[in-house]
Amino acid sequence: MRLRNYLAVGCLAFWALSAQAETLSSLYQVREPVEGQGAEARAQATAKALETLMLRLTGDPKAVQSPALAALRKDPQQIISQFGFEAGPPETVLVDFDPGSTERTLRQAGLALWGNNRPSILGWWLNDSSEGTSLVGDGQGSAEPLRRAARHRGLPLRLPLADLDEQLVATAKHLEGSDPAPLRSASERYGADALLAVHASEVDGKWQGVWRLWLGNQREQGKVEAADQAALADAVMLAVSTRLAPRFVARPGASSEMQVQVQGMTLVRYAELGRVLEPYGARLNRVQGDTMTWQLTGNPDQLRAQLGLAKLQELPAEPPAPQPVVDPANPGATQTAAAKPFNGLRFRW
Repeated sequence: MRLRNYLAVGCLAFWALSAQAETLSSLYQVREPVEGQGAEARAQATAKALETLMLRLTGDPKAVQSPALAALRKDPQQIISQFGFEAGPPETVLVDFDPGSTERTLRQAGLALWGNNRPSILGWWLNDSSEGTSLVGDGQGSAEPLRRAARHRGLPLRLPLADLDEQLVATAKHLEGSDPAPLRSASERYGADALLAVHASEVDGKWQGVWRLWLGNQREQGKVEAADQAALADAVMLAVSTRLAPRFVARPGASSEMQVQVQGMTLVRYAELGRVLEPYGARLNRVQGDTMTWQLTGNPDQLRAQLGLAKLQELPAEPPAPQPVVDPANPGATQTAAAKPFNGLRFRW
């Protein structure tokens, strides 16, 4: 199929996208409670909102203290597009940061950034309290603190239905075990990129949680404590975010012009891949059968991570083309030049 045909109809297949990674539309909107009264308390909440945003975008708790951001810490208004309040209790500041201004400022400060296309996470969360044991399911009241914490930390969280079959699988033994197979089997219906297992328990009036995260073949784990369930949810999401971010951040100066070739393309996959490659300024410059080649600017490691979310598999470098054989009987004959091997990243569906 010719290039213009892909471009003409690719958008029509957008509704059928199958990628699980999600684009966060509210990444630059931050809510923070106002602790106290008056202008000073609101200013402190605004500074906290800036700190939360920096952590969302970099995964580095120390990023906001960078000397290069001293002017921004003094005057966050330079990257704020809208500012408002929500009635409490407690009163909350609602800050919309401008994405363009924010990203330019952070890149000029030499900070690594994590974009808004992030792995979707299916959360298996089991609560143990004096009232009994319960699996948090989608639609339950106990799900709201988890969703709020995930939004606060910039993570796309999904929750299971918590039906009877899932309650039998999501036991403390499986949630704290090192083998994710039982949970993965139950998670297939939800089509998420990552699997988060949390066993939260109430001990002496406080909460503690043991968590494990699986993304592909990689595993992260940890343990957190907090005063209540909402604080525990935020602590878990913060820990998960800081572990995931280093896999996807793009460091200034690490980007370069490159080519990416993908085999096994279809119209649906074309639309899907266009969304993934959009932040890299990708330009489709060749279509040969079911193979497409893009020209873009980016960091190879970050690009590999993003394409991995779209379930693409990287291929080895193309082998050198064989050199033409010279006929001894006619050494002066014109030889056909061997085609140059593709010099870029290669993937297939």
